[in-house]
Amino acid sequence: MTPGESARPIALIGLMGAGKSSVARVLGERLGVGVADLDGMIEAVEGCSVAELFERAGEAWFRRRESELLAEAIRSGVRVVACGGGVVLDPERRRLLRERCRVVWLEASPETATARLEAAGANAASVRPLLAGQATRERLETLLRERAPLYAEAAHARVATDGQSAEQVADAVLEAVERL
Repeated sequence: MTPGESARPIALIGLMGAGKSSVARVLGERLGVGVADLDGMIEAVEGCSVAELFERAGEAWFRRRESELLAEAIRSGVRVVACGGGVVLDPERRRLLRERCRVVWLEASPETATARLEAAGANAASVRPLLAGQATRERLETLLRERAPLYAEAAHARVATDGQSAEQVADAVLEAVERL
């Protein structure tokens, strides 16, 4: 790792249910640094849920706002960023992540992601608008098929999350960024 590398924030990308938010919290606690959860930031700034924002303003508006908040989080000096699952859809966001962050793709199978979303307790489709209208696992399979090449393009490292706790994944993320 070059001297400037450690100054770049760790950005976690991956499918919804991969554990980005949970792992980011663990990393923040371990490193004693600030954490930005992009979905949480959008909800706080806009005063409503991601699902409500999708319904009210549409996905295109949401993605633009997500991009603005990603850039703001990086500029603010935050050290860990939990990105939304769709942050990689825009080439400029992929470029921004790759150039300004140490990007780790948290890889989760659709089965694992489904189990985690169901364990969270809420009706996944009501909280996560991209799951509406389809069975969760099938929709996650489709999203992963569509997004895997984009996650791979943005990521500097990959960490498998299936069968791992947030603490174990955080250990693997720290090992991965040390090798960058």
